[in-house]
Amino acid sequence: MHLTVLSRSAGIFTTLRVVEAARARGHVARVVDPLQVEMRLGREGPEIFHRGGPFPATDVVVPRIAPSISQYGLAVVNHLQLLGLAVLNGAPAIGLARNKMRVLQLLSANGVRVPRTVMASEPSGLREMVRHVGGLPVLVKLLRGNEKTGVIVCETRQALESALEAILRLGQNTVVQQYVRGRRGGDLRAFVVGGRAVAALRRRPRVGRLSRSLGQGARFEGAVLDAGEERAAVAAARVVGLEVCAVDMLDAPGGPRVFEVHSSPGIREAEEACGVDLAGAIVERAAELVGSPPVVRRGARARRGAR
Repeated sequence: MHLTVLSRSAGIFTTLRVVEAARARGHVARVVDPLQVEMRLGREGPEIFHRGGPFPATDVVVPRIAPSISQYGLAVVNHLQLLGLAVLNGAPAIGLARNKMRVLQLLSANGVRVPRTVMASEPSGLREMVRHVGGLPVLVKLLRGNEKTGVIVCETRQALESALEAILRLGQNTVVQQYVRGRRGGDLRAFVVGGRAVAALRRRPRVGRLSRSLGQGARFEGAVLDAGEERAAVAAARVVGLEVCAVDMLDAPGGPRVFEVHSSPGIREAEEACGVDLAGAIVERAAELVGSPPVVRRGARARRGAR
């Protein structure tokens, strides 16, 4: 199997681990920077190139598209799909996962329980938004145009006032979510690969600090999902349409609440805390998808045949 990881750098931990896992299983693996890919459409259909030359022979693609290059990166993924290549996480699913409110709407509509959530374009109404979700503690999220999310965990009125001050300085589009204390503390992150929950972490985030994600500054511990948590994680991945993802949940009384789904999660913490070969699980799922694979050669239309 020829496996390509779309990633800005071969030195990123998750990218490096996927390449290592593929080679350890006897596959050919390489890293391609999506910003060095050129796409062409014309009478002969879609064509794709790399650094002005042929795109490497490829059976399956593992996209690792950073939010900072989301638009161009997703165009590359979509182009590869047009060529008939197997892709672990298609462009529509990745794009959907980055629309945080839309994901919650779809999960709720499909029977996956989510925390009480409100969204507003004017953060000045933050105090009223907190009341709408049942009071403190809450997650306050600032959604920026480049899809990056600033997150504040507010457990006290003082933390809420600090959050309001920070958000009024930084921008608009604010989401406030109910933050139910888990039965065992913190929140859960489940990793789903190919419709199976293969690892889980419990995260204990720092309180009252604006950070890029809940994982920043958090403590991580390996966790075991109960049956309801596993069903919720798998269902969330299915609703969003992701082969590989991380599903963030609160193990609240009455059942888990899914509050976010990530299409390009890092795997370092899970592999270290859980002792699970997540990179290997991703590669093995990629191999399952290949079947009789198309192979891209020379920057022309995809062809099937021997490598």
